[in-house]
Amino acid sequence: MDYPSKVLAKAVDEISGLPGIGRKTALRLALHLLKQPSSRAVGLGNSLINLVNEIKYCKECHNFSDFDVCEICSNEKRNSELICIVEDVRDVIAIENTGKFAGKYLILGGKISPMEGVGPNQLNIPSIERKVNEGGVREFIFALSATMEGDTTAYYIYKKFKNFNVSFSSIARGISVGDELEYADEVSLGRSIINRLPYNEKD
Repeated sequence: MDYPSKVLAKAVDEISGLPGIGRKTALRLALHLLKQPSSRAVGLGNSLINLVNEIKYCKECHNFSDFDVCEICSNEKRNSELICIVEDVRDVIAIENTGKFAGKYLILGGKISPMEGVGPNQLNIPSIERKVNEGGVREFIFALSATMEGDTTAYYIYKKFKNFNVSFSSIARGISVGDELEYADEVSLGRSIINRLPYNEKD
């Protein structure tokens, strides 16, 4: 597609590089921004620059944060003995929206997937080991996607730490097999947290 401006073409290239946005949609967004007051585009640009330069990873759970320790981990009202293990930040947001979980989280940063070249060493499993060795955690809850990769990840972690003085449970399968947590409705996800089941090798 030919563009009347190289500047416009560059903007379309950058926008179309975002997930789920094709070149036609990127062009529509770029033209929309050109019709807005310049302050709108400047504000958007600055927010993206701040996103890249200023956002931090919580040193306790690996959640995105404005500080070294996120608001959830630093909240003394949250139950530190209860740790929910999830794949990424979107899962934390989904569970928090249910209002049914008062513990804390640990974000793995993905799931074991040999087909995609992701093994245990690419995940934040050392953070689980650190929490286990430090003590103070009574239960880890697996809130991973109901997929083969999610089950493989849970099984690996369980086998690695099952002989330590900590229990493991898994959210109830009110979530359909093959589903990602972020797409579950809040009622089903909330119930699956409350009705979690003990995790064992037969699961």
